[in-house]
Amino acid sequence: MYDVAVIGAGAAGMMCAAVAGQRGLRVVLIDHADKLAEKIRISGGGRCNFTNLGAGPANFLSENPHFCRSALAGYGPRDFLDLLRRHGVSWHEKHRGQLFCDDSSESVIDVLRAECGAGNVQWRMGCAVAEIAREAGRGEEPGAGSDARAAADGVYVLRTTTAGVLRAARLVIATGGMAIPQLGATDYGLKVARQFGLKVVEPRPALVPLTFDPALWQPFAALSGVALEAGVRSGQGEFLEDLLFTHRGLSGPAILQISSYWNPGEPLSLDLAPGLDLGQDLVAAKPGNRQQLGTVLAGLWPRRLAEAWLERDGLAAQRLADTPDKALRALAARIHDWTLTPTGTAGYKKAEVMRGGVDTRGLDQKSMQARGVPGLHFIGEAVDVTGWLGGYNFQWAWASAVACGKAL
Repeated sequence: MYDVAVIGAGAAGMMCAAVAGQRGLRVVLIDHADKLAEKIRISGGGRCNFTNLGAGPANFLSENPHFCRSALAGYGPRDFLDLLRRHGVSWHEKHRGQLFCDDSSESVIDVLRAECGAGNVQWRMGCAVAEIAREAGRGEEPGAGSDARAAADGVYVLRTTTAGVLRAARLVIATGGMAIPQLGATDYGLKVARQFGLKVVEPRPALVPLTFDPALWQPFAALSGVALEAGVRSGQGEFLEDLLFTHRGLSGPAILQISSYWNPGEPLSLDLAPGLDLGQDLVAAKPGNRQQLGTVLAGLWPRRLAEAWLERDGLAAQRLADTPDKALRALAARIHDWTLTPTGTAGYKKAEVMRGGVDTRGLDQKSMQARGVPGLHFIGEAVDVTGWLGGYNFQWAWASAVACGKAL
């Protein structure tokens, strides 16, 4: 009999198990994978973008946007940095508050493993939970330091593939979302939520490249690999980030960011010359300028993009001095507001996270416990809280895990 069973030994699961174990609870941490924390290991190009200095509620999407405030206020980026300092892990800031390990992602995994060790957490790796049942309280003897009231509310019975039957007074679901299924990601957490009557916000890929109709994209397919800074807008989202052309569509930080806000059928608006008044600049540079438009735009853009854009517009052979002011302003308007509608996303295989998840209106924001289901908690990516690109989703994992671990 355990006080707490945590299913999912990723970022949130290990952090929650460590916190609960160090508070005197008897904890078992279960994961179906043989290898620990693969998503942490590959993140940030192998250096783990483990948080963002600016992380706050405004950097997260949810149908219940205020839900994340309590957890983020209780455990912020500086708290995680203090943890890394205690373990001698060094880091650096790469871009806009994004923090990475100086060495490798293994440093973060080692810290979490050590913290679990300090809490005497029991591990069950390569162990899938095939069935979860909840038995009414029958006066089972709780483990040392456990919450006797929780035990009285009932016991969770887990039938596993390699560890037999495990029992726990409280159950934490930290199984993540469906992004990167090649690493073993599934919808397990959502199935558990539905089993116990919780609502689920429709899941879908987020922080993911967007695709376009092949015929419409044909003029740009040859630009694969071209990158530039761009502004992008869709729905409630607006970002200024790097944009990357691919064979099938658009990617790069700008598109990954906006993909979390984009809904099928909606257009994107791209500003490919942010911070400029290109129409005014072109007209002002026109007198006596015998350069071709392609040469002028190549001073702003990668040359391949300038040539493809003007070819599409029928202006490839046009010289700046010979182009009417009206035509220059129209060209600039198209560049500042390039509107196009994606046909879809590159899917969970290319997504960094899942948007949607367990509806937070059915959870307590301080403990992550399901309302009406005593002792059942959901944390991390399985919950309908999705962060921006740049370390925010790891910060949600730490914050939701600590809030839950303390409440246990």
